[in-house]
Amino acid sequence: MTIPDKNNTFPLEHHHKLCFLKNIVTNPNIMVGDYTYYDDFEDVRNFEKNVKYHFDFIGDKLIIGKFCMIASGAQFIMNGGNHLTNAISAYPFSIFGGDWAHAMDGKSFPVKGDTIIGNDVWIGHHATIMPGLKIGDGAIIATNSTVVKDVEPYSIVGGNPARLIKKRFSDETISKLLELKWWDWDIERITANIQYLTGNNPENLF
Repeated sequence: MTIPDKNNTFPLEHHHKLCFLKNIVTNPNIMVGDYTYYDDFEDVRNFEKNVKYHFDFIGDKLIIGKFCMIASGAQFIMNGGNHLTNAISAYPFSIFGGDWAHAMDGKSFPVKGDTIIGNDVWIGHHATIMPGLKIGDGAIIATNSTVVKDVEPYSIVGGNPARLIKKRFSDETISKLLELKWWDWDIERITANIQYLTGNNPENLF
């Protein structure tokens, strides 16, 4: 049985524009599951550059599940990009110091929590994910979409702001798939069921 090595940075021989992402990430606040890949037209090291406003002192995490597909130019906006929205001015006076240094005393910038991407999620070219969102298992984010709210499992969303285009399966089938959690099977079992996983009849897996 020949199976891609999840610990191989570049699983396609002689092609270094696609990587198993967990093997190149250096930021401890970015966690990536096995077999999730990132494809970049220029350099896969661009991935962390596309995780924007991810400051250590905030501590928010980007958590990405297994078997995800992330296209070139996909961006994740983290909580460091947030400004005051309920104040008279959204301007970040305090970061410039001096007489402005105490502008945020007794106040705090909004933090919307960790950004969590489920398993088997496809994020299209130049899609943007805003801070603190949860993208459900099996979801698809269309090219150039800007996602501003949580995405339900096995939903296809697109546009700016991204809206539901359709669900991939019936609610009953989605419930069964979420219970099945095929991405947590051992890799030999996944390999043995490849034809069913790439087919269009989920019933073969239940």
